[in-house]
Formats: sequence, C-alpha cells, structure tokens
Amino acid sequence: MLSVIIPTEGVEQTAVATLAALVPGAAAGLIKEVLLVDGTRNGVIERVADVAGCRFIGYEGTSQGAALAAGALQARSPWLMFLPAGAVLDTGWIEETTQFIQAVAASGRDRAAVFRYARSPYADAGFRDFLRSVVRKLVGPLGDQGLLIARDHYDRIGGYPPQARRSEARLLRRLGRSSRTLLRSRIVMVG
Repeated sequence: MLSVIIPTEGVEQTAVATLAALVPGAAAGLIKEVLLVDGTRNGVIERVADVAGCRFIGYEGTSQGAALAAGALQARSPWLMFLPAGAVLDTGWIEETTQFIQAVAASGRDRAAVFRYARSPYADAGFRDFLRSVVRKLVGPLGDQGLLIARDHYDRIGGYPPQARRSEARLLRRLGRSSRTLLRSRIVMVG
C-alpha cells in the first residue's frame, strides 16, 4: 500500500532511528517497502538496508531533490511517504495514515498530507528553532515534516525537481494549502 522513501546522507544513526519508528507500520501491513536513498557511496547505508530488509538506492547528484526523485522513481506502491532521516513518527500515525488514504480514495480528490512538526524535547532550543517555527506558521510546512501522497498525484504535479534548490519546499508550494492536509500525528527529528 505504501512505499517509504528516506534520503540518508550516509549517516547510520538517523536512518536507524527512522527505521525503528516504521516497524509497527510494517507489522500492520501498511508499509510495503522502505527505500533508503544515499549518494555518499560510503557503504554504510547499503549495509543498514541489507540488515533491515530495505531496498538501497544509490543515486547520482548532490541535491536532496535528486535523492527524493530517485527514490520515487524506484518505488512500487500506489502511495508514497517521504521522510527525512532522523524522523520519528508519533504512535497513532498508522491509524491516521490509513484513514487518510481511505478518505482520499473515497473522495476522488487529489490530497497530500504532512505530519505535525514537534521539536525534540532533548534538543537545545535556539534562535534558529524559533525562526523556523515562525516560518512554519507563516508559509506552511517545511520539508522536514514528511509528505504522504498518492503516486499518480505526485506524478501529475511533476514530483520533486532533482536539480532545484529546496525542492521539498517547491513541491509543497505546488501542492498548495487547499490540497494539503496537516495530520494530527507528530514528527520529531532526532540526531
């Protein structure tokens, strides 16, 4: 039902944290496959993917958009979930994600969803965190809030532009507020 795409940047700890949070979704049958996308060629993420039973996708390019586009191209499910490495989802995300997918299928309207951002309780709060929270309130969600979207909707709007700077923000802008839902489940970044 769902392919999860995680760009990793070669860091094992953040990839493992996100994979651990996805185990209940795989056990519930919601997640069909997980793709770890990495362009560093250091072999670390390839080993993590092998141990965790995920698919490893190597890609050419240096941008986050290139990693996301490479993962989407290889995904096999009708629904795509893009998560940054280090993203940990709240309990309850499985039920809410399932309800969202069913509601979109029943309505016939194109909709996408992002998770509600929550700062890690263990992170030091600084001016940068304050500024990012103001930006979230003014312009909407940022790329670190994940994205849940039907594959055909993703393809119709052009997907992640591989060579563009801030490709996550560009795709969220193309979706617009009217076709984007903010889920109740929170996403916390670790690492």
